[in-house]
Amino acid sequence: MDSLLVYGSYGYTGQLVAREAISRGGSPVVAGRNGRKVRRQADELGVEGRTFDLAGDVAARIGSFDAVLNCAGPFAETADPLLDACLATGTDYLDITGEFTVFERLRQHDADAREAGITVLPGVGFDVVPSDCLAAFLHDQLPAADELTLAISGSVSVSRGTARTILDLLGQGVVRRNGRLVEVPAAFRSREIDFGDGPEHAVLAPWGDVVTAAHSTGVESIEVYVAVPPAARRAMPLARALGWLAERRPIERVLEWGIDAYVDGPDERELATDTAVIWGEVRDSETDRTARGRLRTPNPYALTAESAVSAAERVLADGDRVQAGFQTPASALGTDFVLELTGTERKLLDAPADSNDSNWSAAESED
Repeated sequence: MDSLLVYGSYGYTGQLVAREAISRGGSPVVAGRNGRKVRRQADELGVEGRTFDLAGDVAARIGSFDAVLNCAGPFAETADPLLDACLATGTDYLDITGEFTVFERLRQHDADAREAGITVLPGVGFDVVPSDCLAAFLHDQLPAADELTLAISGSVSVSRGTARTILDLLGQGVVRRNGRLVEVPAAFRSREIDFGDGPEHAVLAPWGDVVTAAHSTGVESIEVYVAVPPAARRAMPLARALGWLAERRPIERVLEWGIDAYVDGPDERELATDTAVIWGEVRDSETDRTARGRLRTPNPYALTAESAVSAAERVLADGDRVQAGFQTPASALGTDFVLELTGTERKLLDAPADSNDSNWSAAESED
């Protein structure tokens, strides 16, 4: 992976990604806008470092690389200038975003990417590799399905980048209805979902699958839920009521300062022991037939490091090249890509009798 540039490499997740790439024998170039942090990281890892922001001539900075892996969030600010540079230089673009607005903007560049002969593959981390692969797997069991529901339950420890993204999305909600993205109040709908240990309360969330799963499956009505602990549940009405306040610049600056001062991401123990579960259901509204499944993963950040590097390896591979244009993890890398990752387990809970699969499979069983 000597022809890979990792931008935003000194952030919490970027560091994990860079170390994972090097552990596989690669020598990615690490990059970002903070020269001191880039130099220190490059020296520690024994790789080349480059310093540049995204306001200048980005194309001149990335033109010598075959692929860029963007780890610098919020991606609403970084994806567009990096993609523009990739289109100009014929460089493949990957990122680890989970922001539905970013997925939608990148999707709209599908024709541009095909013309430039590049792959645009966002969401190669926990957002949205496991959920996208599960959605595509379930759709394979029931190809006539026209409704998809996904839900996530997992670790609450987040990095600074994730916390900033959550701040940006505070007060937002979105679903896909009949092929269109529809804004709704944040957490305006809830349901009980069994992630494997009994029902948990989950609320509607603005997850990226409202864009990516539609591309992977063709399903036109999609909702995504996130499990909410009881303590957080009590605070949600206040969060909804104050969502407008976080958009005011003085308040936003205070919140950003708090994130930078107090949020640091999962520690080594959490990375090694935390797990997450993705639950999914597809439904054919005409026949009321359904297929349901669950996917268990390791800590979301640990999975992101492995999945992002694995996706970059596949995009950079000479043979069996990923197609040009906008892609999702499942459309580019296959439904079973997630099962190639350490500690993942998929189980089909129920499906029509004529479905394609009736068993679970795993990269590494927990038994």
